[in-house]
Amino acid sequence: MTTIKQALAEAYASAPVSEVIIDTLEIRHPSFVDDDGNPTAIRICRDRLDFAAYLEAGAPMNAGQLVTFLAVPFDFTLPALAEGKVPTLKIVVDNVDRSITAAIERAYQQSDPIQTTYRPYLVSDPSGPQMNPPPNMVLSRVTVDVFKVAGTATLNDVHNWPFPGRVYNPADFPGLLR
Repeated sequence: MTTIKQALAEAYASAPVSEVIIDTLEIRHPSFVDDDGNPTAIRICRDRLDFAAYLEAGAPMNAGQLVTFLAVPFDFTLPALAEGKVPTLKIVVDNVDRSITAAIERAYQQSDPIQTTYRPYLVSDPSGPQMNPPPNMVLSRVTVDVFKVAGTATLNDVHNWPFPGRVYNPADFPGLLR
């Protein structure tokens, strides 16, 4: 279960002028590699300036490391929590950087899913995202044109998650053996 840190909840509730929320997206795919052939991710923030922050310890890539989110105009709609519906995150990224468009087009033509992570940060606290853990979603229904890249991200098969989330087995719980 994702929890919002108290500082972010206060920033949402009171909107103090001294506290700015930086929304970030990380988009991952096996086809995203740097010049040396190492796996990389597209990291963007909704701001006018690039934003350097630390990722959470359980991040899929560069866990616990300081990374830079590039300033790219984008918009999104956070998932609504409604019973019987899969939460979806609608994303629209302005096509200001053709390298993002090219990477998404290459990735969408392959069978591996495009993964995305939404992380909100506070400018005053770049030590980690304000959601723990941040939601990891699968990007689908992607459209690319000369003006924007748009897509819908959904939680990966949320209806088939086990409940409770922990599996009780004899290796971890010897008392289950008779």
